[in-house]
Amino acid sequence: MEDHDPRIVKEQGLEARVAAIVEPVIVDLGYRLVRIRVNGNNGCTLQIMAERSDGTMNVDGCEEISKAVSPALDVDDPISGAYHLEVSSPGIDRPLVRAGDFERWSGHLAKIEMAVPQKGRKRYRGVLAGVEDGCALVNLPDAPDTEENPARLPLDEIGEARLVLTDELIEAALSADKAAKAARGEDVDDDSYYH
Repeated sequence: MEDHDPRIVKEQGLEARVAAIVEPVIVDLGYRLVRIRVNGNNGCTLQIMAERSDGTMNVDGCEEISKAVSPALDVDDPISGAYHLEVSSPGIDRPLVRAGDFERWSGHLAKIEMAVPQKGRKRYRGVLAGVEDGCALVNLPDAPDTEENPARLPLDEIGEARLVLTDELIEAALSADKAAKAARGEDVDDDSYYH
């Protein structure tokens, strides 16, 4: 399965080695890798964040990925010593790792840290306005008159980006989840919680 919206924000070092091992397995299952993190929680924890192409994920999907990637990780053994494997959804205040994420969540508040400073600035906080010519467009509420607004941030120079939790984002995420479930023919419970 070819990903027509590849990740633009990727891992380095050990996390990149883990991503190279697990991403093909995740893609074969019909999911997309969002992010890999290795941290010192509980001794050592390997966190794999994944989603369906419609941006949703549920507990069954996390379990399916966990069972599928464990043998691949055992064979290649990129992490020395014992570790805990944790598979999760991106969550509502999700990382933005693909151009499509910046489009899908246009109109919502995001925090962006550039790997390459733009005119001396690395950190941005503003409302996403889509993508144009390989740049994320971000409306900056407190931009000085001398600064271009919306800011044009080259996607390939973004170090990290994530949505900021707001009431509007929660409502949009719940609506998107409900629509995706309905499109897949799943029961849509009005009181369901976004996973």
